Amino acid sequence: MIIKHFEDPFLNILPKLDLHGETRDTIRFLILDFININIKMGKEKIQIVHGRHGGILRKETHEILRKCPYVKRFSTYGSNDGVTIVELIIQRN
Repeated sequence: MIIKHFEDPFLNILPKLDLHGETRDTIRFLILDFININIKMGKEKIQIVHGRHGGILRKETHEILRKCPYVKRFSTYGSNDGVTIVELIIQRN
């Protein structure tokens, strides 16, 4: 049996931060740094891959995003609750 891997073209164009292998204590710096870099680059949407196992990283990621003043909104991506799509506040001059 051949299993085909589905590639989502929407996710392929978004900047991605993969948190697999990280701990709750280390992701705050990674997420905030990733947000700052993408704001400087003018990116309006990013994706954070936190995985699904246990939901620990997802919960902590969403808590960090809730408190971040540069985040307009965020949500898990469709049926893949291991990915969060984040919409950033970009100030245009």
